[in-house]
Amino acid sequence: MFQTPFMRPERTPRQVFDFAVDQAIECDRLGFTEYWIGEHATMSWESITNPELIIAASARQTQNIKLCPGAHLLPYHNPASLAAQVAWMTHVTEGRYILGIGSGGYPSDAKLRGYKDMSTNHKRTTEALEIMNKVWESKPFQFDGEFYSAGYPENDEHHEYRSTAPYGGKVEIGLAGLSPNSPSLSFAGRNGYNALSVYAGEAAISNHWNTYEQAANEAGITVDRDNFRVVRDVIVADTDADARKLALEGGIGKAWQEYLIPVYKQFGLLQAMLPDMDMADVTIEDIVDKVWIVGSPDTVAEKLSTVCEATGGWGTTLVYGHDYLDDVKPWNYSLQLLTEEVAPKLA
Repeated sequence: MFQTPFMRPERTPRQVFDFAVDQAIECDRLGFTEYWIGEHATMSWESITNPELIIAASARQTQNIKLCPGAHLLPYHNPASLAAQVAWMTHVTEGRYILGIGSGGYPSDAKLRGYKDMSTNHKRTTEALEIMNKVWESKPFQFDGEFYSAGYPENDEHHEYRSTAPYGGKVEIGLAGLSPNSPSLSFAGRNGYNALSVYAGEAAISNHWNTYEQAANEAGITVDRDNFRVVRDVIVADTDADARKLALEGGIGKAWQEYLIPVYKQFGLLQAMLPDMDMADVTIEDIVDKVWIVGSPDTVAEKLSTVCEATGGWGTTLVYGHDYLDDVKPWNYSLQLLTEEVAPKLA
């Protein structure tokens, strides 16, 4: 699951927090392999400011699922502090952790931190990650960069410093890409990190993989589609009609109608999803039929298989989390059908 989250703006922080933790527990119970949590400071529909709090609360009540910030926006953090925090969380989760990183895409999040110009965000991300890797080595260093300074102290005979090395000695890292020829996915490929393709149409999935693979190959790194993740909106019910109703009348329909369709139109992403349509003619019914993966277990398995064949495939489907707080049972049943009936059909 990718818990962005798409929660209605009127939800209180406590409601968002409790729902996100409950969903992590439910996904673990159902056999999901990963649970990603977004980080946003100002967005009304994407309302978790610190994914580590969800991870910490979920760690004691889950057994197998990996808990993943998706993503920490590196320009807006002190990289040494974040590195120490991440390393500690890898131990708290006993290795059930993947670090998602990003450069930040929303100007309002940048403005909150006093950034008037986002043009240096990618350079800040690269420099921050360099510091974080040095922190995880847990050896004395001093780094004075263009944007950040950090260091690990020399040994003190009177005081032994705690190790800042992560669980198992390494932090698994992933980056998400949305735009064509995504620089984030190129960066992931060059560094051997995981790649997440945020759905923007079938052409985008293929482009994201090709961008990632090409950058990896140029760096002498071999990547595998089994480690490629694609984020989709998925709803499953016993029948196609039930699934369609749950989608259109539930949290996913509300999020798209009130938030995502206007945003995706603004940035040209909806046109990429529906290249043969006039954007003025797009309705929510077009979205449920042509963008979301909705239906009975057989229908959903067939739709996912068709897209996999058309794009070359991927290893893990990340299901967007949506606001079904008022009646969570049908939503949780959708997740259950996805793991128990859809996944075996795709194996």
